Amino acid sequence: MSHPVPSPIASVQVMQALVARELVEGFGLPERKAAALLGIVPSSVSQYLSGKRLGPAISAYFADERVRRIARQTAEQLVKGGAGSTAVLEAAIQLAEGADHESRSRAPARDSLSPELRRKIPGWLRNRIAGEQNAVAECMRLAQRSRDELTRALFRQIASDSLRHAEIVASLAPYLDRGVASSTPTGISRADVQDLIRREHEAEATSEIDLGPELGGMMRILWESMESDEHKHERLLQLLLEAGLIDAEGSGETRERPRARAGRSPRPT
Repeated sequence: MSHPVPSPIASVQVMQALVARELVEGFGLPERKAAALLGIVPSSVSQYLSGKRLGPAISAYFADERVRRIARQTAEQLVKGGAGSTAVLEAAIQLAEGADHESRSRAPARDSLSPELRRKIPGWLRNRIAGEQNAVAECMRLAQRSRDELTRALFRQIASDSLRHAEIVASLAPYLDRGVASSTPTGISRADVQDLIRREHEAEATSEIDLGPELGGMMRILWESMESDEHKHERLLQLLLEAGLIDAEGSGETRERPRARAGRSPRPT
């Protein structure tokens, strides 16, 4: 059974839901105990089981014997207590890699940009940088007009993000100008990234409540901004794991480097 290639964040959420169902329905654990093993709040487990979160997607994955076997084995590891906080993460990687393997078998790939794209890229880069710089200026203007610290904080954050976006585009420019469409990370290992992901998960697990729904106005907006950043960090780290990192420092062994998909190009804004 094939599935769409899930994003790294979606893979973790799907696997959390599947393992939660195995823990509660397969091993007979209370929802609170299952939540503790997964490092999430009990309400999340309840929403996974009721279908309020992810809904039809979970049913489709649960019907896939390969995916369900991964979830069952992960649940067993958690119950035995020897898996640690990375069990669900490792299972999510298996889920994403399995779907991505099916996708790669259907789609051609390449490492370099087409001549047509290379002609268009310089203009796109200039327009993108100019747009981000304009956004920085406008956000700073609005921050100065704001009369409270929380509103000013929001616009300063957006300005900072836009400035960073312009810097990213400038960093990509030399590679794109040479027609390069893929680059392998260097200097860090998979273990480094996995340890960072584990630390972030442990930090998130220290809160027993989801404070966001309890807040309103600018407080809610800023909280959601922080949560969005956390999801973005997890997605970036998961992508980094898939980008050809060495398995161990100095081992010389690398995972297969994903190649740029044909037809994918920068989107003008």
